[in-house]
Amino acid sequence: MGRDQPMRTEAPRPVALGYRLPAEWEPHEATWLAWPQERGDWPGKFGPIPWVYAEIVRHLVRSERVRLVVPDREGRRRAEKILRRAGVDRGRIRFVEMRTDRSWLRDTLPSFVLRQLEQGEAPLGDPHELSAVVWRFDGWAKYANHKQDQRVARRVAKRLGLRRFKPSYEVGGVHRRVVLEGGAIDGNGQGVLLTTEECLLDTEKQVRNPGLDRAGYERIFAEYLGITKTIWLGRGIVGDDTHGHVDDVARFVNPRTVVVAVEPDPGDPNNEPLRENRERLRSATDLDGRPLEVVELPMPAPVVFEGVRLPASYANFYIANRVVLVPTFNDPNDRVALNVLAELFPDREVVGIHSVDLVLGLGTLHCLAHEQPAVSAGDAEEPAEREDAAEPADEPGT
Repeated sequence: MGRDQPMRTEAPRPVALGYRLPAEWEPHEATWLAWPQERGDWPGKFGPIPWVYAEIVRHLVRSERVRLVVPDREGRRRAEKILRRAGVDRGRIRFVEMRTDRSWLRDTLPSFVLRQLEQGEAPLGDPHELSAVVWRFDGWAKYANHKQDQRVARRVAKRLGLRRFKPSYEVGGVHRRVVLEGGAIDGNGQGVLLTTEECLLDTEKQVRNPGLDRAGYERIFAEYLGITKTIWLGRGIVGDDTHGHVDDVARFVNPRTVVVAVEPDPGDPNNEPLRENRERLRSATDLDGRPLEVVELPMPAPVVFEGVRLPASYANFYIANRVVLVPTFNDPNDRVALNVLAELFPDREVVGIHSVDLVLGLGTLHCLAHEQPAVSAGDAEEPAEREDAAEPADEPGT
């Protein structure tokens, strides 16, 4: 479709071109991380945080490439010093100089989508093609200092030379860009997606998309991510400043199995919302109408700092090519959660990452990491990523 097409609605949506949102356990070309720099996210406890990141990178590079975002050459020098002292193999790290406000790339990078090509269509013989769905980022409808972060998705798509789709919706005759963070959704790679009503449908607190209702979100998920079925959970966990991200409460671990956080203590404020989420999942089905397998994942005891409860959850794990990184909290349930996930991922090493300090930033492992899918089952060649490379045009009308 030419750039001079007059109607926005006539531009092809990703689903019409065969794109879908892959599952996190599908092959990655790389994991994206942003080296921590915003000291205000860890007030009084920033010192240990770079060392936690070094431990995360140390495990990831045994599994796949790591694209590590740093603000500038000095930031790279500081990161390299710590990584070297931590014994990290830096041969599989690609540093990317890019300004950010924070380090939570799960929420600021685009949703990468893959296209299954028809037989004989791929010019290089690859079975998939990668593109980027670039959502608008508004600081979780809460924080004003997000001007650099709101540019990250576009900049990353540009560096990778990807086609970009920009979802929008119409309200009152005005087109608005859709605001969405990666932590708000979780997909099974086969057309089913998890999200929460608290995050996306609340009309009073941290409102991302005024006027966009349940049916509107489902249409956008269908058109841009290839989602046929959206499973709506209720609320997130106490302490979550995103107002209900699903990646702290429930996650797909294979196309028909979901782990869901549970809190048995009736006196804990997480007890009721997590029980309701579990019951919704128990009544949910896959695209073939078969009940999902629902596996319970315990919650750690409350993690509190200066009187504030933090969003500590084992559900915030990250699935890499050969490892699963799981936040741990010096809690007896650490062992239980690791064992549950080890049974669910027999083909991967399940590794605990101490996150008591990390969660002070109001997020842990899944919040800070973002997978870049591989275009084929094997390791793909790295594309050019020059800052001054010609920027590909957005898909017309999107």
